[in-house]
This record gives sequence, C-alpha cells and structure tokens, in this order.
Amino acid sequence: MACGSACVQGGGCGGGCASGNGCPSLHVFDWLSHLSGPYPTYDIVEVRFKGRRKGLYRNVDRLDLQAGDYVIVEADRGVHFGIVHLTGELVRLRVRAKGLDDDAEFPRIVRLATLDDIDRWEANKQQEIEAFYVAREAIERLGLPMKLVDAEWQFDHKKITFYFTADHRVDFRQLVRELARTFRTRVELRQIGARDEAARIGGIGSCGRELCCSTWLQEFKPVATQTAKIQNLPLNPARLSGQCGRLKCCLNYELEQYMAALKDFPPVDTPVETERGRGTVQKLDIFKRRVWIQYEDGNWEDMALEDVQPYLRPRVSAGKS
Repeated sequence: MACGSACVQGGGCGGGCASGNGCPSLHVFDWLSHLSGPYPTYDIVEVRFKGRRKGLYRNVDRLDLQAGDYVIVEADRGVHFGIVHLTGELVRLRVRAKGLDDDAEFPRIVRLATLDDIDRWEANKQQEIEAFYVAREAIERLGLPMKLVDAEWQFDHKKITFYFTADHRVDFRQLVRELARTFRTRVELRQIGARDEAARIGGIGSCGRELCCSTWLQEFKPVATQTAKIQNLPLNPARLSGQCGRLKCCLNYELEQYMAALKDFPPVDTPVETERGRGTVQKLDIFKRRVWIQYEDGNWEDMALEDVQPYLRPRVSAGKS
C-alpha cells in the first residue's frame, strides 16, 4: 500500500513519512477500529516520539484524535511534541498487556498541535543535529569510552537528552557540566543497548524490509544460539546477526512452530535399524517430512517420516518398559 493512501485512511500522517521516522499508520493495523459497542470511547492514547519511543497519555479533554495527528503532551517539567500512534480499543489491550490499570495515573494530552508548533518541532530537529555534533566533540575531547547515538530536545527546550552506548560504566559528570553550560538547560545522558541503538537509527534488514525493532516490535526478547540450531540453520554469525550485531530477533518468530513439528521427528544421532541395516539419523526436513539416515557402510537414504516411525516404535516401547 502506498504511504499516501495509508495516511489518508489512518487520519493523516501530517508529513511523518518524509520525516525519516516512517509513516505511523503503516506500523500498526488497528483491527478494532470498525467495532462499535455499548462501552464509552477509550480515553487513553498511545503517542509516538523520536526513535520509536512510545508512551500512554490520557485524553482528558476528549479531543477527536486519529492515528497520525500531531499533539502536545505533558512531559518532564514541561510539554513535548508527539504523534498519535494508536487510539481506541487496541490501546486498551496494550494497557492490559503492560499490566496497567485503566484508572492509573497517566500524563495528559494538552492539545492538538498548531502550525506554529509543527514549525518549531521541525526547527528542533535541525537543532538536535547541531547538538549531536557538539556533544560528540566534547566526548572526544574528554576521552570518554562511549558512543553517542542520538540527541533529542524536549519541545519547550527545558531538557535535552543524549543517548549513548558503552561497554562499561562511564563517569560522565564532567561532560554533563560542559553540556549544561553550552545549552543552558537540563541535560540527561541515557545509556541504551545495542538493540535500542539499531531501533533508534533504523535501517533495512537482510530481508529487504525496514527493521522490525524500528517499526512494530514492542519489546526485545532474548535470542539464543540454540534457537538457530533448532531451526537447522548454519551457525554463521554474519548471516544470523542483525544490524545491532546481536542475533536477529526474527529467529524467534517461527521457533514455536519448529519445536511443535520436531516432536514427531527422532532426534539427530538416533540409532535406527531398517531393512537395509543399522544406521543413525543425520538430517531432518520438517517441511517435506523427510529423514536422512546414514548406514554403517557409509551409504545414505532419505525416507518419509511415516516410513521411519515403525522402526522407532519398538525401541521406544522397549525403553518405556
């Protein structure tokens, strides 16, 4: 679907597509938007900010909000500029998934953004680029073992946040003092991980699509090498690693299906004796449901799983008895 048509259907993207952060209406499909019922309109809204960061806000004034609308929200000792990401019943499910209560305290949406607000937001993005280079130069001058990833101004310029990665704990107190004198505002340095860095920067994965972590992925789940082994993937770090340098998150997507399918198969190296003689299971193909057996004389044979199972049952039965 073209970005323009998606934005129109989703309530307007308002230039989000050209901002480099992607079109918000393409990230999540609100499959509950067409449902109607006796319940009142849900007053909690999910708002997206720079670098995939999202937050939940209460629509106290009952503004008519649609995905893609620009809004001004409460922030740390001030206000911030954001884009409506989700509304309605899908947000209710998101709140429950986070283990939060509907009556919990949420910061509120102050108002819809005006044209002047949008102009100021665009100006802030340009100033963030300048602030990034200033901070990076200060880091190099102080010789700090850290990598600056991004800079983000709060909309009202009452705070600026710098995101960085580091292998170890970094004493950046001198850096904070220098940056505070330079920008004359509150300065926050926030350390993030390699996966968060890739999510903030974005990019294109080896699949040819935009990175999952910078679009729809809500949380990072651990990915182990065993995940690749279960799916019979070659343990090639260059193929299995993502842009962050860690194992790809998508290795987890089909893991449950693989584990369920492998329950019908004998494990690799399982001894088996067929009409051709004794051998061991060496390879499995869960898609074609085939099993490769290597015999003691060095010959190979591939058999359908249904044909191999009768030779395995007597051994399994004997083990149970």
